[in-house]
Amino acid sequence: MDFDWNAWLPTLASYGVKILGAFLALIIGRILIKFVVKSVNKGLERQQIEPTLIRYVSSILVVLLNIVLILAILGYFGFDTASFAALLAGAGLAIGTAWGGLLAHFAAGAFMVVLRPFKVGDFITAGGVTGTVKEIGMFVTTIEMMDNVITFVGNNKIFSDNILNFTQNPYRRVELKAQLDSTVNISEAKSKLKEALKKIANIDPSREPEVDVLDFTPMGPVLAVRPFCHNDHYWQVYFDTNQAIADVCGASGYPQPQQHLRIHGSK
Repeated sequence: MDFDWNAWLPTLASYGVKILGAFLALIIGRILIKFVVKSVNKGLERQQIEPTLIRYVSSILVVLLNIVLILAILGYFGFDTASFAALLAGAGLAIGTAWGGLLAHFAAGAFMVVLRPFKVGDFITAGGVTGTVKEIGMFVTTIEMMDNVITFVGNNKIFSDNILNFTQNPYRRVELKAQLDSTVNISEAKSKLKEALKKIANIDPSREPEVDVLDFTPMGPVLAVRPFCHNDHYWQVYFDTNQAIADVCGASGYPQPQQHLRIHGSK
């Protein structure tokens, strides 16, 4: 039996036109979605809305508009979009019940945007990750670690754990230790270290650097060395303080810390 191309040609042409139209609608729709999201972002920025909230709203808007686009394309092909929407809602409910963790991440993200324990650009420790917040999404928060590695952490993991926000206060205290030998004069070492700390660039001049005895070990006393500085200069002051400790101990001729043991023998 020969295939009658003449009989099927109009039908194939009709479907070809529809497929081409759907493809063009998908491309144009994606362009329009980007334009709408970009316009909404600019409008929110003009209202001086928090950048964290703007990115969160954008991520939700992108998902919703893509769903609308898909439904429109299905309607163009003659599908019953009302039934499909109901099916999609039922599937979403089933998936949401099965994947309760996703709903927990979504709810945690919403709470973080409202309660604002941190915002985009803050340097934090949360969910076992330390770095700069790049985005708070619907389900995950994007954090750029200090070694330039992008890490995605579930919102619920962050919200259910302790959050350390190092950017919330403008000034921080640098905390370092200086191990001294037991033969070193403590008062002299404290005085020299304080003078050295005052010469470090970008320390907070309104706060006296702290140099105090923190602990004693078998090698000798341990000094807590704590200057204050602005968040922007934390790492510079941190490393310069380490260098100051090494320079003071070297210039003063302090011996390398060693354990000193005294053995008592009986005759």
